[in-house]
Amino acid sequence: MAQNLYTGFHGVEEKVRSYSGDGSVKLHVYYSKPGPRIKKIIAQAKEKGIEVSTCDERELDRMAAKLPEQSRDHRGIILVSDGEKENARNLVSLEEWLNVCPENATVVVLDSVTDPHNVGAIIRSCDQFGADLVVIPDHRSASDIRDNEIIARTSAGSSAWVNVARVSNLVRSVQMLKQCGFWVYGADAGGETLQKLSFDKKSCIVMGSEGTGISRLLEEQCDTVVSIPTCGKIDSLNVSVAAGVLLYERYRQKL
Repeated sequence: MAQNLYTGFHGVEEKVRSYSGDGSVKLHVYYSKPGPRIKKIIAQAKEKGIEVSTCDERELDRMAAKLPEQSRDHRGIILVSDGEKENARNLVSLEEWLNVCPENATVVVLDSVTDPHNVGAIIRSCDQFGADLVVIPDHRSASDIRDNEIIARTSAGSSAWVNVARVSNLVRSVQMLKQCGFWVYGADAGGETLQKLSFDKKSCIVMGSEGTGISRLLEEQCDTVVSIPTCGKIDSLNVSVAAGVLLYERYRQKL
């Protein structure tokens, strides 16, 4: 069990909205100046039976000081979560999810994406464009408590809603997806242009790490390598931007 802190409007609001009230996790919202957005969150928290307290700005600053620099801008509200289990309600078993996955599904696999800002941005795109699952390795990824706070903030709260499977072996996990009918698309330069690609009903999109791309063993599991046509002078897109483009096109083809 751990105590986690969430700051900012989006991160706090989504934690409040997703609170089940089953007693396993205790939430406490602290706020200073109750502007319109904070008043809305406070009302939602009280409806859910979440404890709410006022405090001065200096106390919020003190609480936020333990967070990464990017998360210290609390915007006048902080949520403290006590007893939060690592297996949050949206953390699922890949095996169990495959037993109930829809016929028209989108899965995103993140191979060693270590920057929590990128992970958060990708999860936000997954929420916006209807991806059904994000698969993340237990190792070589953004995974500790500080990373989770940044992911929640960068995803604008989407990390509370998008299904996530943490796995010990990405190659084996992708093989399981293939056995269940998924076509695997690896995102990399030099592949088939996105403009000419038709996504399969069951699509798995593999995004590689910020520096080295998709690992060799995982790339060997890809059925198609897809690239995004660009016209800039920099050699590649940021991984979260590339994921957003691919997810939008996948969503557009499903409409």
